[in-house]
Parts: sequence; structure tokens; C-alpha cells
Amino acid sequence: MIKKTDLLTIDELSESDIFSILKKAMLLTNKDWQIEGNPLVANLFFEDSTRTHYSFSSAENSLGLKILEFNAGVSSVNKGESLYDTCKTFESIGAKALVIRHKKNEYYKELEGINIPIINAGDGTGNHPTQCLLDLLTIYQEFGSFKGLNVLIVGDISHSRVAHSDLKALTMLGATVKYSGPKQYCDDLDRYVELDEGIKAADVVMLLRIQYERDEKLKDLLPEEYLAKYGLTIERYNMMKGKAIIMHPAPVNRGVEIDSSLVEAPKSRIFKQMENGVQVRKAVLIRSLCK
Repeated sequence: MIKKTDLLTIDELSESDIFSILKKAMLLTNKDWQIEGNPLVANLFFEDSTRTHYSFSSAENSLGLKILEFNAGVSSVNKGESLYDTCKTFESIGAKALVIRHKKNEYYKELEGINIPIINAGDGTGNHPTQCLLDLLTIYQEFGSFKGLNVLIVGDISHSRVAHSDLKALTMLGATVKYSGPKQYCDDLDRYVELDEGIKAADVVMLLRIQYERDEKLKDLLPEEYLAKYGLTIERYNMMKGKAIIMHPAPVNRGVEIDSSLVEAPKSRIFKQMENGVQVRKAVLIRSLCK
């Protein structure tokens, strides 16, 4: 059973919930906020992460929280401990919330006996609600609305929890979402458009990296061939609308999904997304911890 203080998927948020989080995140950009009592939060990352992990840590430090950083590589997971027992251990030793990234899709279904808030920092190829929220914040800052926007998501759609979460939220909020990239890695061909056509029409071009770690066959895509066929080259950049923006959840493989010179081009909001990630994660932590 989902607790009201959990954030497991973007689906569980209504339109008003999303805007409440976005508005709180914008407010926190220029305001210090401390959570009363400085509660203890555990970050449990079972997959490698830089931006998500450390933006949560940054947000937690900014809010005055005490942090337990879990390292699966030197934990009792290596002795066969279950995810549930690991989480129950942190609950028992005083954690007031758990931030969890795990390679298993919908891992949280195993955690119904956990009585403290769970914030999903990414599950397998399924959901990434806080990344979705920071993407929404970046788009909202730029356009002031989602209705009528054309969003093109390009790359390895089938393995992307970002694409799956963003599709749900953007569609609910009134945007049109199309996919492009290698057709064999697109799990919804009804949304597929040829790349050049999609780029010309898009207000937002969201690039995804190829997730080699999830499918060995992806290594058959050579970087220089991928960029020419499916990446954002300088020629394609010049096709974009005047006010269109580039986004990417990162890590960025420069010279693969995007020409290296475009990562910080005028239309790029890639590092702005990272800034927004801290503010969104502050808002989510406040939602979970402040009743």
C-alpha cells in the first residue's frame, strides 16, 4: 500500500500535486529551509549514480538533515540480505525516510511493511519520478506551460525510465510527445518520427544515452555512426526552432548522442536541469518529511 508520504512513480501524482512540487521547488531556489528536528535520512543506491545521488545529498544537507550513505558493496547484501530486511534495518536504527535506487523494476512492491516514506530514485527501466519532476521544472521555467508543446525524446527509449516517466507526466499536462532514434529500441512505434522531421517540429529535444549496461547488443552501435544517424549534430541543431531547448538526463556521452560542442550551446539546458534537480529533491523531501 502506497503511503501519502511516498514518491514511487509519477503516476501517483495529480496535476495539482505536480504543480505544488514545482512551485515549492521554485520557492526554494531563493529561500533557506530547515526541516525541524534534523531527521535522519538513508540514501540506498544499489546502482551507480552521480547526479541523482549527490543532488539528493546536496538537498538533504541544505535542509539540515542527517544522512546515512549506504554502500551496497560493503553491506550485508553480499551475505544474502533481502532488500526488505536492509530497509527495515534502516527504519529500526532511526531513519525517517529512505531514498532508494535499485536495478529491479518496481522494487518498492517488496517494501509494503516499511513504515517510513520511500522516495524512488530510479527503478530498473521503469520509473524515475524526481528526474521527471526536474525535467518538468526546466520546461516550465522556459515556456510557462506544457499545453501544446511538442517534445521529442531521442535515443534508447526501451531501457529509459526517464522516457517512461516523462511521457506519462507530459501527456497528462497537455504536451505532445514523440520518439525518435533506433527503431529497435523504441517501445512505442506509434509515437515514432524520423529524427530530422521531429527536430524541426520540437520545442524540446530530449536526448537519451545508450544504456550499454542493460543490453550487450547495444555495443554494436558505434559512437560515430550513432551520432551521424541518431544524434544531435551541429546540422540538426541548426534545424531547431529559435526558442527550442535541448535537454538530457545525463550522464552525457559526448560525441555519441550529442556533438560535444553542443552540450553547453545556447539552446542547451543540460546543466540547468542538474541545478533544478537539487531544488526539486528538496521539495520532495519536505513533502515526505513535513506532515
